[in-house]
Amino acid sequence: MADIGDAGDIADGVHTTRDRDGGGARPLVVLVGPPGAGKTTVGLLLAAAHGVGFRDTDADVEARAGKPIPDIFVDEGEPHFRALEHRAVADALAAHPGVLALGGGAILDPATRDLLAGHHVVFLDVDLADAVKRVGLDAPRPLLLGNPRARWRELMRARRPLYTEVAAVTVNTAGRTPEDVAAEIGRTLETTASHRARPEPTRPEKDVKR
Repeated sequence: MADIGDAGDIADGVHTTRDRDGGGARPLVVLVGPPGAGKTTVGLLLAAAHGVGFRDTDADVEARAGKPIPDIFVDEGEPHFRALEHRAVADALAAHPGVLALGGGAILDPATRDLLAGHHVVFLDVDLADAVKRVGLDAPRPLLLGNPRARWRELMRARRPLYTEVAAVTVNTAGRTPEDVAAEIGRTLETTASHRARPEPTRPEKDVKR
């Protein structure tokens, strides 16, 4: 079995499908977490298992900008990138009924965190050792320039509270295969679906004195 890897949090084959009930689009699950957590690999497995599409907002940003994310940081700066990212997340949450993976820093924007309220958000947690094994820290990541390991730890200290704030479920991916992680998330989806399907208990009517 393959190890979990994000491939820069960008994947090919981004597409959308409709809800099985024919209603409005709503993500089946939203994956958040840092580089190396396995959002793309696990997301693709989940999408295949549930017969839905997979979408990555980093890929959406690159498509809209017409350039790779590192180039956006260099040419326009981080604020411009974050604005594009927020728009990509908003569009995807409103239109994609499959599995949605967000860029590692998407949760930094309070407005984006507000948009995630009510969605089934899963935080894929990972430690530095596993992140390095999966994707390395030599890839061109603007926010990890300088000392990548020290920067990764610094970013996680700042972002972990935000990941847990938006997440309905946290899944530790350390030392696990993508299939195992995807299966655990699938079980959380089944639990959520069963709770939603459970009818509300009827309240006995009070006797009315006439």
